[in-house]
Amino acid sequence: MDEITFELSTNTKQRDLLRWAMDCAYHVLTFYEEEYPNDKRPRAAIEAGGKWLNNEITVSEARSLAFKAHAAAREAKNEQAIFVARSAGHTAATVHVKTHAVHAANYALRVFDYSEKEKEKERIWQYERLLKIIKKTID
Repeated sequence: MDEITFELSTNTKQRDLLRWAMDCAYHVLTFYEEEYPNDKRPRAAIEAGGKWLNNEITVSEARSLAFKAHAAAREAKNEQAIFVARSAGHTAATVHVKTHAVHAANYALRVFDYSEKEKEKERIWQYERLLKIIKKTID
């Protein structure tokens, strides 16, 4: 279970995928913020999703925050922090193109490359979270 299929992102609503991407990125954000407590770029990118959902920012503004999170990833020295920043960047990019949500989830999963057990546990959490979000939309 290490890749979510592309079909998931093509058959699921953008708003649901964005919420899921946000949850996945938030779930690992501490790995970045513990290493770089003064760098708020990944958090701002994740928060961009919620702001867009509330019509508080434009797609262009969200994309700008995505680029900033990716810049944070390029500057980071810690591999886990890099993956978190990439996840955050793809979360904000989901505002523009919904297929970025899959990348946000997969980068969040990479934070756990050090342990197959933890990685599997995280992937199960991701799937369960997505199902919960989709079920709320259907109900």
